[in-house]
Amino acid sequence: MTPRLADALRGAELIHARTTLEAAIVRMAGEIHAEYRDDEVPPLFLTVMHGGLPFAAQLAFALGDLGLDLEFDYLHATRYRGQTTGSGLAWLHRPATPMRGRRVLLVDDILDEGHTLHAITHWCEDQNAADVRVAVLAVKLHDRCVEGVEADWVGVEVPDRYVFGYGMDYHEQGRNLPAIYALAE
Repeated sequence: MTPRLADALRGAELIHARTTLEAAIVRMAGEIHAEYRDDEVPPLFLTVMHGGLPFAAQLAFALGDLGLDLEFDYLHATRYRGQTTGSGLAWLHRPATPMRGRRVLLVDDILDEGHTLHAITHWCEDQNAADVRVAVLAVKLHDRCVEGVEADWVGVEVPDRYVFGYGMDYHEQGRNLPAIYALAE
C-alpha cells in the first residue's frame, strides 16, 4: 500500500516556505541572466522531469521578466521511480532538440548525490553541447556527492533527510506543494 501524503505531512518539518523559494528563484534568475544575456543564440533550457517542472516554470518566467529568451526542451531520467531511495538510471525521454554547439542549461529540483545529473550532463556533452550548466532549486547537505558534480546555480540548501514538495515527491505525491518539507527523523 502506498503511504499517504497527509500522514507524511503531519510529522514533516517545513524546511523552506514558498516566499523563501520564490526569492531564491528571482536571485538565481539574475545570476543566470548575467551569464547568458549577451549570447546571440538563446540557451537550450532543459527541464529534468518530473521533479524539475515546478521550479523550471518559475525560473523560466523570472528569466523572461529579465528579457532572456530561451529555447525549451525536456528530458525524463530517473533513479527513484516513486521510491524514497535511488536505483539505476532509467531514461524515459531524451530531448529532441539538437545540442551540437549549443549552450545547455539543465534545470532540476534537487542535487542529492548527483548520479542523475552526472549521467545527464555527460549525455549532453556526448551530444556535442558547447557548454552544459546546471541550475537546481535545492542542494542536499552531505558528503556523498559524485566527485565533480556541482550545480552552477543553487536556490536553497536542505538537510540530509528525505525532502519533498516544490517538485520533489513523496511516493509520487506532493510535487505540487508550494514549499519544501522534510520527513520526520
